[in-house]
Amino acid sequence: MAAGNIKNTIVLERNILITGGAGFIGSHVVRKFVLKYPQYRIVNLDKLTYAGNLENLKDVEKRDNYLFVKGDIADSKLLHDLFQEYSIKGVIHLAAESHVDRSISDPLSFIQTNVVGTVNLLNAAVHYWQSQTDCLFYHISTDEVYGSIAVPDLFTETTSYDPKSPYSASKASSDHFVRAYKNTYKLPIIISNCSNNYGPCQFPEKLIPLCIHNIHSEKPLPIYGKGENIRDWLYVEDHASAIDLLFHEGTVGETYNIGGDNQWKNITLVRLLCSIMDRKLGRSNSENLIEFVKDRPGHDARYAIDACKIQNELGWRPRLDLEEGLEKTIDWYLENEDWLERLTSGQYQQYYQEQYFNR
Repeated sequence: MAAGNIKNTIVLERNILITGGAGFIGSHVVRKFVLKYPQYRIVNLDKLTYAGNLENLKDVEKRDNYLFVKGDIADSKLLHDLFQEYSIKGVIHLAAESHVDRSISDPLSFIQTNVVGTVNLLNAAVHYWQSQTDCLFYHISTDEVYGSIAVPDLFTETTSYDPKSPYSASKASSDHFVRAYKNTYKLPIIISNCSNNYGPCQFPEKLIPLCIHNIHSEKPLPIYGKGENIRDWLYVEDHASAIDLLFHEGTVGETYNIGGDNQWKNITLVRLLCSIMDRKLGRSNSENLIEFVKDRPGHDARYAIDACKIQNELGWRPRLDLEEGLEKTIDWYLENEDWLERLTSGQYQQYYQEQYFNR
């Protein structure tokens, strides 16, 4: 079931299950917890779909307090076995299908992972934590559950849910189940809803890595509609720091919004990317690659997070504004062209099998 070795002589204070830990956000969270908390055993459960990549965790894969398990949160028996075998005391639930376009073409897979998988995790936690204390089920969600919001309003933790896509509907459903298990079974939970993440290791179907790759390759930059949609951008390492803080100091039973305080129109963001890339590549015409395409069905006009609750109660604030974060993100992608090439050229699955399952 598991890949990796844990030394029997190590006395570990707490066993934490992180789901989706080989994904974009999950890998940053796993790395932070493995390195910052050597007294924890971090069990990384990931199905390793197209967006899961163990290369993201090569720097921690041999750590004594890290264990990788390949598996699906839709597998109820696997989850119960993990809780029993490793005496799981905390869950950080990041595993999810997350791309809106894919949810439009295949909504059932989003329901299976985001809804059924979450309920399976909740059931395992309720079963094994009945007589235990100091346990926590931390569910990471998205601002997309709130739908769209007009200027100058902001999403707060009490904003009514109004999901517009199969993806956001599946995440809204999972949020409701987590709260229902708190109320029905007294499960200790925390929920956070974050804005758009960006940074190193993001799968190149998302806007920022897609544009970086296409600018570098001098390919078209497809922009939905007129590019007027507004998003709040959060650097992934800032999000990982917020998750760390909430897991250890957040109030059980509460919901927290995590935002980057970086609201940008898509077209303005893409033009900024073009400008930075041109400077780094010695070019001057990347904006000519922009192509406006038919808008996505149910495309929300604006997301904007009010993160005052986590700021005022716990003192968290994002470190990086968008310009700084983009500089770091672009540098990472330019320095890791082989990583990006494998994912975009179809070589990834073969490389992955050779590196991680044929050795």
